[in-house]
Amino acid sequence: MDEIFEYYADVEPVPVEWLWYPYIPFGKLTFLQGDPGEGKSTFAVRLAALLSSGRSLPGDSSTSQPLSIIYQCGEDGVADTVKPRLVEAQADCGRMVHILEDSDMLTLEDCRIAETIRATGARLVIIDPIQAYISGDGDMQNAVRMRKILKSLANVAEDTEAAILLIGHMNKNSYGKSLYRGLGSIDMAAIARSVLMLVRDPKSPDFRYVFHIKSNLAPEGLPIGFRFGRKGFRWLGICDVSLEELLGNKPSDREGKKPEAIALLQEILAAEGRPCSEVLEQLASKGIAKRTAMRAKQALGITSYRKAGAWYWCLDRNTS
Repeated sequence: MDEIFEYYADVEPVPVEWLWYPYIPFGKLTFLQGDPGEGKSTFAVRLAALLSSGRSLPGDSSTSQPLSIIYQCGEDGVADTVKPRLVEAQADCGRMVHILEDSDMLTLEDCRIAETIRATGARLVIIDPIQAYISGDGDMQNAVRMRKILKSLANVAEDTEAAILLIGHMNKNSYGKSLYRGLGSIDMAAIARSVLMLVRDPKSPDFRYVFHIKSNLAPEGLPIGFRFGRKGFRWLGICDVSLEELLGNKPSDREGKKPEAIALLQEILAAEGRPCSEVLEQLASKGIAKRTAMRAKQALGITSYRKAGAWYWCLDRNTS
């Protein structure tokens, strides 16, 4: 008879591996949500282009081997829209794959997803948007049904060790927690291990920011920005912006405790670089919010770098 339980003492711990720390883990589901037309597909294509060609990701100066990627887009033509976007973004199209849907429409439960991952060695699967790949009996408001669908897809991610990025539109509710604005049941966001939210700056519409609003496997990452408009596309990297202010849910307080934060940062970083998480914890213990710490960081010209899998802050000696 098959065993029906296992003691945790017999479980061998394994570390989480990352496609893009701390935003997108391998072997898990990640959601990217945002209002229609805000640039979710642009963000996904540009991210795929960097990964397919082995270039550095925003906020991370390290490089890696080029990766094979499945990009499945349900709202744009492959030949007249998706391919030109990939070429413009300088993606390695020899590593970019899409699953053919000439006769049978693809769904999130389709076995072709796992088959294509294994056949191509893809490390990232992008489904854009999730709404286009829900089967006919899949009501996005039905928590039980959607959890079953997404659990099946999460198993594919775990079995293949591929990162799966699901892109979805948000509902029109401008109130309440951002996590609950995703279109469909909250269980959709609950099963994802990481949730990202893309927001356009209402005062400068060419500027878009991706906020990390849920993270089960690591501390939430800092906002990542990009500029997209008539002047083309440009990554901005880590940015000092507040989600609450962009959404109009909280008044801006540009100064507040900023002078105190500057003084504390100079003291904390006087001798050497320190882990970002440790620095933010020390500032928080003094009542300094993260957004205030980021403004103080920018004012001091503090640089960020990766060491042993963690982000460090280092004070530029010329500005101290």
